[in-house]
Amino acid sequence: MSKIERVEVFVASPGRTFVTLRITTSDGVTGLGDATLNGRELAVASYLRDHLVPLLIGKDPARIEDMWQYLYRGAYWRGGPVTMTAISAVDTALWDIKGKVAGLPVYQLLGGRSRDGVMVYAHASGTDTASLIDDVERFLGLGYKAVRAQAAVPDVGGTYGVRKGKVYEPAATSLPDEQPWDTEAYLRFAPTYLEAVRERCGFGFHLLHDVHHRLTPIEAARFGKQVEDCRLFWMEDPTPAENQEAFRLIRQHTTTPVAVGEVLTSIWDVQRLITEQLIDYVRTSVVHAGGITHLRRIFDLAALYQVRTGSHGATDLSPVTLAAAVHLDTAVPNFGIQEYMAHADETAEVFRSGVTFADGMLHASEEPGLGVEYDEKAAERFPYQARYLPVARRLDGSVHDW
Repeated sequence: MSKIERVEVFVASPGRTFVTLRITTSDGVTGLGDATLNGRELAVASYLRDHLVPLLIGKDPARIEDMWQYLYRGAYWRGGPVTMTAISAVDTALWDIKGKVAGLPVYQLLGGRSRDGVMVYAHASGTDTASLIDDVERFLGLGYKAVRAQAAVPDVGGTYGVRKGKVYEPAATSLPDEQPWDTEAYLRFAPTYLEAVRERCGFGFHLLHDVHHRLTPIEAARFGKQVEDCRLFWMEDPTPAENQEAFRLIRQHTTTPVAVGEVLTSIWDVQRLITEQLIDYVRTSVVHAGGITHLRRIFDLAALYQVRTGSHGATDLSPVTLAAAVHLDTAVPNFGIQEYMAHADETAEVFRSGVTFADGMLHASEEPGLGVEYDEKAAERFPYQARYLPVARRLDGSVHDW
């Protein structure tokens, strides 16, 4: 019987910082998992090296469900982003191994195709309305069928979602960047640029917008109602999800669809949101919600309540997570959309992925497993760099949700 023989944890910063897990079996088969928790990478690396790796040696790599239960239910301290990210890495790596042993891409192990491709959305941004519209048109010209739109609020100075270079990178390389925030200015401005995008670019594509936890429930309700004529595909994270009753208030005032979940890590975190139909899209991800095994469980629950999937997929998630997400997206019946941001060129030097983009959709690799390779030697050229996500402060100096 094949056993887990070696488990390695790699931390490198090719464009962004990634934590990668590689499991090798006694038969010489390897599997990759992503263990990246943006801004807290070393916490997960330590959790893996110091606590989980010793538990894996000698175990049967084929027993994926049992391993998930062993790592989650077998521990007294359960849940949380660090624990769930570490479990996710192990789970994803074991699915990669199982696919290679079976000689099949992972989506085939999950039941086969439910669709030919996975629709994704791009991230358009601008320093003002005009530059945002130019960016939306650029992505539409590249074949995207869905585009998220964000623009800098005038005279405020720091706005989430505005790309500074080729790749959107909010994490700084020193201490956290403290960015100003003005809710009233945002509420005045954001509807105007979304309306301008629709006026210029029309309704022949899906338009998305990320509020990024910045509003109170009643502010989010007012915003959602104000932009109803824009027919948003969704407004994302309109208010922090800790108070889930808040989404009932939003529902009472607007028909704009709601997407929530990128910072939530388990089926218990989203159970009420789904079963009470307080959201339309669940955004939990492979890397932070327990891997393929647990994310499939979340998606199956969502399917019972006509909630669709819309997994987080920013560039702080490595190509391993993107590949795993595309395999799962390809298989599940209630897929909605997949977030997609092209990685930096340096990232592609370390991770070689078989995921392809065409006609606004991603397509899973047909190689056995996930179809991703990790170049350990290339990674050595990109040593770890500490990075922090920004902190938002209101104009009076108090801390706000980022």
